[in-house]
Amino acid sequence: MTALKQRIKRLIAANGPISVADYMALCLFDPEDGYYTNREPFGVAGDFTTAPEISQMFGELVAVWLHTAWQATGRPLPVTIAEIGPGRGTLMKDILRTLLKLDPSLVAQASFAMIETSPRLVEIQKKTLTGTQARIDWHQSIETLPAKPLIIVGNELFDAIPIRQFVHAGGKWRERMVGLNEAGELHFLAGAASLDTSLLPGNATTASDGAISELAPARTALMDAIADRIATLGGAGLFIDYGHLEPGIGDTLQALRKHQYEDVLASPGHADITSHVDFSALAATARGKRLDAHLMTQGHFLLEMGLLERAGHLGAAMDAAGQEKIRGQVERLAGPSAMGDLFKVLAILPSGTAVSPFSDAD
Repeated sequence: MTALKQRIKRLIAANGPISVADYMALCLFDPEDGYYTNREPFGVAGDFTTAPEISQMFGELVAVWLHTAWQATGRPLPVTIAEIGPGRGTLMKDILRTLLKLDPSLVAQASFAMIETSPRLVEIQKKTLTGTQARIDWHQSIETLPAKPLIIVGNELFDAIPIRQFVHAGGKWRERMVGLNEAGELHFLAGAASLDTSLLPGNATTASDGAISELAPARTALMDAIADRIATLGGAGLFIDYGHLEPGIGDTLQALRKHQYEDVLASPGHADITSHVDFSALAATARGKRLDAHLMTQGHFLLEMGLLERAGHLGAAMDAAGQEKIRGQVERLAGPSAMGDLFKVLAILPSGTAVSPFSDAD
């Protein structure tokens, strides 16, 4: 049993069941035993591998999009180029290397920001970015960013922000809680208070008992803050995560440890706990700030941005083994049975701003 699991059980025994959102927050961000406080989650030796860790091509193509968005929004200077939830700093390292080739004057004049809440990850990011030719500042939230136009990217950010779950029980929607069973072990149960179905997807009224629905007010609040800053000061945002384009009923809460799924109640603090992102809700929030919001799959985005052409260029000087490795990276990033369809891309831009590969129809 993990130390955090023991503490959560004592907390519930003393104060009663806790919400799924509170459980996620404790598991991921507890200052003593939380997953992101103490674990090294990324890469083959960790629990999961993100797109920037798979191939440099991902960061390079993201950098090209960010540069194009900066141009399309009027080439503002001064400008902040930021990453929120930057992991080990691999994506920003690739972005900076690419921007130095595309537009060294922009790198010289822009300020770069890493938005990170974990002191441990900040130290890892600083090591990753040692020697870069850019001024980089670290922030714990977007609120402390300077008041200037913002070009921002977030990769696998929203999936780790806690969600609320609701279970259909006895003809009503009740908040799903984490409590203790008769044996003193963690288990899920339905809370006492019911929820107005108008807050849930349209098919919630016909759901069967045991059905699960998810709401993510904390994700909405973060997108609201980002969109408000872009609407007020100018800029653009690009957000990539796994999730769905339309809201619906279903349980997407999951735990990942050593690249294998496990029971979300099994190892608090030792497993990554996430859920699928409702991209339609994030897009609606951005549109509420009178911004344009465009959606597509990661595979479509990367292919349209020139993934195959970049792969061909990289592979041209390699031997057969190297070329096969590049082909494998392309498949993992863009293949429909890999990340290509599961992961989605959300671009938010000032109204009427066109940045390929997105269009008004997206």
